[in-house]
Amino acid sequence: MENWIEEKLVLISDTVKLIPLEKTHRDGLLKAASDGKLWELWYTSVPSATNIDAYIETALNQKAQGLEYPFTVFDVNTDTIIGCTRFYTLQPEHRRLEIGYTWYAQSYQRTGINTHCKYLLLQYAFEQLNCIAVQIVTNWFNLKSREAIARLGAKQDGILRNHRINDDGSFRDTVVFSITETEWMSVKKTLNYKMAYYS
Repeated sequence: MENWIEEKLVLISDTVKLIPLEKTHRDGLLKAASDGKLWELWYTSVPSATNIDAYIETALNQKAQGLEYPFTVFDVNTDTIIGCTRFYTLQPEHRRLEIGYTWYAQSYQRTGINTHCKYLLLQYAFEQLNCIAVQIVTNWFNLKSREAIARLGAKQDGILRNHRINDDGSFRDTVVFSITETEWMSVKKTLNYKMAYYS
């Protein structure tokens, strides 16, 4: 499983660059998360000064076990860290994975950055890893995220009720979306159109 995704995978467009998460990205990630104080959104998993080190350590440990592949997102034009995303729930035996743990500095939201990032990730998943399906999930209360996922062309598969227990003891309902291998070409065409619109 560890070898399914190449060790030093870098994905680049004319707008964003996704490179493997490193501990040296700590301060840049914290600065990006501070743009909008994203950690205050209770329904997301965005690091703050109190847990950034644990956040990175956990992600790197999951990568070492072949369970996840975390990326740091850079603005190509300024070479500035603007967020994070990752492949996770890697299932090479079933040719499936999930894309998630995605967040961007507030000033980069709704600018087309997410479209570029998801295009790069989906293209790699379907065209290099030959995935038959890519899943994207979000919290029921994260309406912006649900809208953004749907705009990509993903279809909602369903809602997992009481899917997880939050840190405060409340229950999380998870909305599940996916894109299948047969849908990829149409989704790709749509994303290319959107990226041309934003540029």
